[in-house]
Amino acid sequence: MMVSKRFKPSNAGRLLDPKRREFISPEQVMTELNVKATDHVADLGAGNGYFTLPLAKAAEKVYAVDIEKQMLDLLRKRVSETGGADNIDYVVSSLEEINLPNSVADKAVAAFVVHEVPDLTRAFREFKRIIKPGQKLLILEWEAIEMDLGPPIEERISSAKMKEIFVENGLEPVVQHFNEAVYGVTAKI
Repeated sequence: MMVSKRFKPSNAGRLLDPKRREFISPEQVMTELNVKATDHVADLGAGNGYFTLPLAKAAEKVYAVDIEKQMLDLLRKRVSETGGADNIDYVVSSLEEINLPNSVADKAVAAFVVHEVPDLTRAFREFKRIIKPGQKLLILEWEAIEMDLGPPIEERISSAKMKEIFVENGLEPVVQHFNEAVYGVTAKI
């Protein structure tokens, strides 16, 4: 029997812990992606919206994609409690078969979720399908080091391995460490 690596919605409160800002802030992500007011951005593995809400303020449209409907329901609740953002589409979907049309996003971010995806080749094919040619993908992950936050070390993907995964999927990666614990890999599609 396979042990699920998927994040449990019952732990959703942890995703909004203010301590997360010490590792990576939504502003850093928007700068890294160069988000513009006319952009359509896919937040892949949106959860309860740590990045989704700030992206919705900066971009024309945000596709909040998550495999767990319960997480998107929590995001909807947060949106309504904070005065709402009517430019968020809620998409229940795995990252291996994303329920979005081709070339719909100018930018996409997959934050701390790729280590949970069983078939990364399929996921990368989907990333390339939904992002417009010449536009940007950003994957954020926890570096493969022991620490209290994030998944167990055996579930983490090192930045070196993630770079290899990008190359194996026909992309030219740029790796950036935001700090010792969190890295981002970007590539133009």
